[in-house]
Amino acid sequence: MEQNKITIERDKKVALVAHDNKKRDLIEWANFNKTLLSHHTVYATGTTGLLLEEELGFPIHKLESGPLGGDQQIGAKIVDGDIDFLIFFWDPLESLSHDPDVKALLRMAVVWNIPIACNRATADFMISSPLMDEEYDRLLPKYDEYRYRMRSG
Repeated sequence: MEQNKITIERDKKVALVAHDNKKRDLIEWANFNKTLLSHHTVYATGTTGLLLEEELGFPIHKLESGPLGGDQQIGAKIVDGDIDFLIFFWDPLESLSHDPDVKALLRMAVVWNIPIACNRATADFMISSPLMDEEYDRLLPKYDEYRYRMRSG
């Protein structure tokens, strides 16, 4: 399949999401990385966004809570090219009513080839990468052939 190059700018659009049992971990992580995050545009779902804004002291673009559609809002922003980077501290031991939304969000991150971290160790490696503060050409499959097949039946 042919590919397009999509340039991710030096200043990233980062989505931060956390399940209830992981919110404290994400807040601690974000506070530790406050300086690195401060020049990026940060999006977050519901309560996570409120907590982050209080802790970090800079504006967070707050969306709905995950169960109220926040995960889907972030997924839509990924598709529209409005999110470059996803950090989602999810709790694999907790079954949630909005698990299908979580799976859809993770799927969108993979389909649109954006960096994603689901735990603190991966988030640490990703945010400390030299690529975090540089432009980056993200390869994206040309989905035209797929779209054509779907329309043709």
